[in-house]
Amino acid sequence: MSSAKTIEVTIERTIPALPGEVFDAWLNPKIPGNPWNMADKLLFNPTVDGFFYWAIKGMPHYGRFTEVNRAARIQHTWMSPNTSGQESTVTVTFKEHKKDTIMTLVHTGLPDTDGARSHEKGWNYFLDLFRGELTDTART
Repeated sequence: MSSAKTIEVTIERTIPALPGEVFDAWLNPKIPGNPWNMADKLLFNPTVDGFFYWAIKGMPHYGRFTEVNRAARIQHTWMSPNTSGQESTVTVTFKEHKKDTIMTLVHTGLPDTDGARSHEKGWNYFLDLFRGELTDTART
């Protein structure tokens, strides 16, 4: 029995804020730049075993939070049309580095398809917006 080949996307950003602030902002749908803020429709319960559903431009994304460890780590499952209905896993970690945070997003278990590979572009887009929002906030 062979299993389908999967790919992994890893993205890292340095954000000028402490891990607790970055963690809270990532889970706050009112903060521009995180995916929850960009949703056209959002159902969101960021607690262990809590579900999320968000749609952007009519594309549904959904999953279940499996770990929520404030200021350190968030993990949740992820399904979308670009995962071909397969469940994948997103892990976001927050590590203090001087007065900044190294935020790392790792998306594993993606099918090896063009649609799934587009997650790299999508996550880079969100993390760039998010870093820009928190950088602007830190300067004011």
